[in-house]
Amino acid sequence: MPATPAVVTPTYNEAENIEAFARRVFEALPEATLFVVDDGSPDGTGDMAEALDGVLGSVRVLRREGKQGLASAYKLGMGTALEAGHDPIFQMDADLSHDPADLPRLQAGHGDLAIGSRYVLGGGTRNWPLSRKLISRCGGFYARAVLGFPYRDPTGGFKCWRARCLQAIDLQEVGSEGYVFQVETTWRAYKRGFAIVEVPIVFTERAAGASKMSAGIAREAGWRIPALRFQR
Repeated sequence: MPATPAVVTPTYNEAENIEAFARRVFEALPEATLFVVDDGSPDGTGDMAEALDGVLGSVRVLRREGKQGLASAYKLGMGTALEAGHDPIFQMDADLSHDPADLPRLQAGHGDLAIGSRYVLGGGTRNWPLSRKLISRCGGFYARAVLGFPYRDPTGGFKCWRARCLQAIDLQEVGSEGYVFQVETTWRAYKRGFAIVEVPIVFTERAAGASKMSAGIAREAGWRIPALRFQR
């Protein structure tokens, strides 16, 4: 029996978005399993996601006690999807900033890792203030300059992984805790010689809920990205 795709999304207080997000995921990839890694959302996101299982499609909710961070949520979700035999495995936000309609294009990206890129021809951002644009652009430039790899959007969080690539980078050895997780996982795939492609996407600022960006995330990027160069 051929492997089926998995979509992994971390959630915290996404009750306003989760049903619409799941519906659009299954419209794009009816055969997928949606893995929702919920950090004990007080607004009931986990319960709402569980209620969608078998109604919209196959939904698995992985519950955690309290906020434990983006990286550990992805490690749990993607690791669980790998163990279940899914291929490919997508990672994306549940707030509809990443458009689920783009999932088939990422799957057809013909690489071991396809990055949904805001900064290649055809990509872009929508409804972002100038400050967010500057932070994102500077973060990407910093990662490229320090690590010397060519990708235009190394901080992007909308990705499609072939299972063999995800297994090879050894998720449990990834040390980043915040959004640098996105850079580190791409860096690990790059250093192992996997084929990486960038597929243009338009990132739309969330319409509901609150952004998870913080000053601590930016501080981690400042020291963690240079440290990646010296990892074995």
